[in-house]
Amino acid sequence: MSRIGKQIIKIPEGMKVELNTNILTVNGKKDTLEYILPEKITVDISSDDISVKRSSDDPDVRALHGLSRSLINNMVIGCNEGFEKRLELIGTGYRVQQKGKGLEMNVGFSHSIQIDPLEKNQLKAEGQNLIIITGSDKQSVGQQAAIIRKFRPPNPYTGKGIKYSDEVIRRKAGKTAVGGTQ
Repeated sequence: MSRIGKQIIKIPEGMKVELNTNILTVNGKKDTLEYILPEKITVDISSDDISVKRSSDDPDVRALHGLSRSLINNMVIGCNEGFEKRLELIGTGYRVQQKGKGLEMNVGFSHSIQIDPLEKNQLKAEGQNLIIITGSDKQSVGQQAAIIRKFRPPNPYTGKGIKYSDEVIRRKAGKTAVGGTQ
């Protein structure tokens, strides 16, 4: 039995979960999300919890069991609390500013970069070097952060670039002058 798949998901107060044939809908205070269940996965909804079951022990179905449970749990958390990613801009002249719902970044190119939010994400510039991405869909928030980080990944020699706020950049030693006796 899958250790992740057999865990029960608790439904917070004020959240509504519905199952219509094979479409699971989670409606919370932040958003409404839908998930199409795989064929051999079933969901049992009681008053305050959700359990995910599988129909067989085939390896493919076993993999979908844990995946489906994790995706449904992320939907419940996202609709109730939401998700957040923080990015830091490190480097001389690197800055970000709010432009409507999007952002404008200067990260060492000859031009500024315009970034628009994906789906229902919210982008916020805090100060000149911090970006906060919030939303109810964990995958969408992570994708938005990865797209922004891809413009200038952190350089291991200088440390300049765009990094996640909790990311640790392992610095490498640069070239050193070889003092020489021959």
